[in-house]
Amino acid sequence: MRIRPRPATPATRSRGGTAALVAAVLAVTAATTGCRADDPSPTTEREKSMFTNPVHHTDTPDPQAIRVGDTWYLFHTNADGRNVPVLTSPDLVDWTPAGDALPELPGWADPGKTWAPEVIALADDRYLLYYTVAGHESGRQCIGRAVATSPGGPYRDDSTAPLVCQADRGGAIDASPFRDTDGSLWLLWKNDGNAIGVDTWLWSQRLSPDGLSLVGAPHRLLKQTEAWEGHLIEGPFLWRQDGTLFLFYAANAYDRAEYAEGYAVCESPAGPCVKAPENPVLRTNTVASGPGHASMVAHNGRTWLLYHAWPPGQEGAVDPGRQLWLDEVTWDGGRPRVHGPTGTPQPRP
Repeated sequence: MRIRPRPATPATRSRGGTAALVAAVLAVTAATTGCRADDPSPTTEREKSMFTNPVHHTDTPDPQAIRVGDTWYLFHTNADGRNVPVLTSPDLVDWTPAGDALPELPGWADPGKTWAPEVIALADDRYLLYYTVAGHESGRQCIGRAVATSPGGPYRDDSTAPLVCQADRGGAIDASPFRDTDGSLWLLWKNDGNAIGVDTWLWSQRLSPDGLSLVGAPHRLLKQTEAWEGHLIEGPFLWRQDGTLFLFYAANAYDRAEYAEGYAVCESPAGPCVKAPENPVLRTNTVASGPGHASMVAHNGRTWLLYHAWPPGQEGAVDPGRQLWLDEVTWDGGRPRVHGPTGTPQPRP
């Protein structure tokens, strides 16, 4: 509703003149400073360019992400009744639940323990999901593989048996696919030795070009040897940076503050690998407890580590569980430096 002006009187003319003068001064000030009363403040604009961990506050264990087009797809261990929960994001920071990437398990698998899924793109319409699941026949955790035509799924596993099981070594978990610079495909995993009181090794083996089967012999890369690793190492992934091949891994009990992340340098995906003397490179601090089971992504010339961590003092708690964290990795003298866990605002990727 507009208000019609009253007829001018000497008094109102005087007030109107004053108002006009004030308006003119404000207009000059705005033109000089470049600010308007309805403009966002500089603080607000700065806040929009920043983020603070964790980037997903609910249970997001064992995260791994790929980018397809302008969208990031993140997969993690089963939660909320979903076998392989998938989240999407435009920027690695703001994540939205996007359903179950693996709504049906194969006949050889039992539900309830679908862990540590990872995805690799082999073509624009072919994506491979490797995941850990309870094998019905072995009674141990085993690794399966599933295929989809789009990154978010649904993935289907038409196999009649696990891809890897190693039941005599406690089972097989934490599968991680890797494509090397020569185009070869590899699969890494851990034998779940801590389930039966034996050594936990990280393994690698060549994959067939279609990613559906293993070829050749498996290679043992690393096992627990250092005090900080406790009784196990797990969660392997390979990353090649400036020609050097790095094997990252988590170690110690997942539900304790001692859980942490380290790395080794490898001559090839088949090894040999040498652990870094500065390990662990990601460990508990005042803002995050038990950080680990990480994966790495590159975006706009920067490298980022996605990992899970507990709120301090809530290790092992169901709610909120292991939250999703994101921190930058820089390469100092050819070696990775993880800038985290970081609980203060930092620039978005």
